[in-house]
Amino acid sequence: MHATALKNARRFFDVYVTPRVQAGERLRVVEIGARNVNGSLRDVAPQGLDYVGVDLEAAPGVDVVLDDPYVLPFEDGSVDAVLSSSCFEHSEFFWQSFLEIQRVLKPTGLFYLNAPSGGEFHRYPVDCWRFYPDSGMALARWARSRGYATVLLESYTGEQEDDIWADQVAVFLRDEAQVAAYPRRVVDSFSRFRNGLRHPQLDQLLNPQRWNQDQERAWLWRATLRLRRRLWRLWSA
Repeated sequence: MHATALKNARRFFDVYVTPRVQAGERLRVVEIGARNVNGSLRDVAPQGLDYVGVDLEAAPGVDVVLDDPYVLPFEDGSVDAVLSSSCFEHSEFFWQSFLEIQRVLKPTGLFYLNAPSGGEFHRYPVDCWRFYPDSGMALARWARSRGYATVLLESYTGEQEDDIWADQVAVFLRDEAQVAAYPRRVVDSFSRFRNGLRHPQLDQLLNPQRWNQDQERAWLWRATLRLRRRLWRLWSA
């Protein structure tokens, strides 16, 4: 688990989950891809949750082993929040997972998604996808086309810190009619991101940037190389 994954999950918990816990609610939270690898989202979750970690194999942090990666063993409308971090890029059919998540969420239920927008190729056991700023909007539209009332509350591409990962974070609400229950957003108090979206102004990018950080570094490296060549030609003329 890379450092920014834990930081972004903590921001989600602080804004969307902790206030409800402090108000006395007992929330059921399901983490998909819960195997503890150098840290777990459970480590940054507030105390007092009914926390269930699911994965494809038995491992530390896993409470339930899935027989089918696209079937969650929970009843319709029974879960308050589903979390998935660094997992959807390894799902061959992540859109099926997204619909299954909508099925198990309560009307006030939230889905927290963190998937890379860049980074190295890393099979586990496959590595299929990267997510860009419009991914959250597309997933919400996909769910609505299948009969759900899903809405994107916010999304952003986090800045890289001490590693190669730039996290694409999205928070979804199962039923748009419940949006008043969540007046706050992570992007209201966090600014180290690019190309953010915030409900209800989902047509307005926050901190818009055309290039990601890897592209900026590549451009700078090429520009520096061109300058060095010009200087060498002038010096050797």
